[in-house]
Amino acid sequence: MTENLTLRHYGAAESEGIIEQLIALYLEVHAGQGDFYGEDRYRRQLSAHRQRDGWALVTAWLNEELIGYVYGFPLAPDTRWWDGIEEPVPVGFTEEDGHRTFAISELLVRAASRRQGVARALHDDLVGSRHEERMTLLARPDNGPAQAAYRSWGWRTVTRLRPGWPEAPLFDVLTRDPGMKK
Repeated sequence: MTENLTLRHYGAAESEGIIEQLIALYLEVHAGQGDFYGEDRYRRQLSAHRQRDGWALVTAWLNEELIGYVYGFPLAPDTRWWDGIEEPVPVGFTEEDGHRTFAISELLVRAASRRQGVARALHDDLVGSRHEERMTLLARPDNGPAQAAYRSWGWRTVTRLRPGWPEAPLFDVLTRDPGMKK
C-alpha cells in the first residue's frame, strides 16, 4: 500500500479546505471511545491548535482518500500542554521557550489502512522535518499497538498527564530526540 501513498504538508491556512475531512476521520477512528473523543471537543481542540505558531500537518492519501494524518506544534513559553502532569518530573522538564519542544497532538490512521506502514511514514515525515531539541506526545496506556510502535520508533515514557478537557483520560507522556534515527 505505501507505494501508492501520497503525503501532503499543510500549515494552518492551507489546511482550511480539509478541516471537515480531518474531523470525520478523527471521529471514525475514535468511534465508541467515549465523550472525550466527541466532535465538539475535537473541533475546539483542532481550532485552538491550528492557531499555534508553527502548527504543521502531514496527511496520508490513498487514491485521493484521506487515510491518516499527524499534526503538532512547538510549545510556547506560556503553554498549557503540561497542565495536569504527574510529579515528579526532572527539574526544568516543563519549561518551554517556543523552540525547545514540538508536541505531536494527533497521529491516526483509518482502521483498514493500519499495519501497512502509514503511521510510520507520517511519523517519520513530520519528525524528520523538525528542529526542536525534543518532541513529546501523549498516548493512552491501554493502547498497546500505539505504545509498541512509539517504543520501536525511539520514544520513551516519562510520566503521566491528564489534560484539562472534561472526561479526559490519563495519558502517558512520551518524549523523543527528533535527531534520533531508528
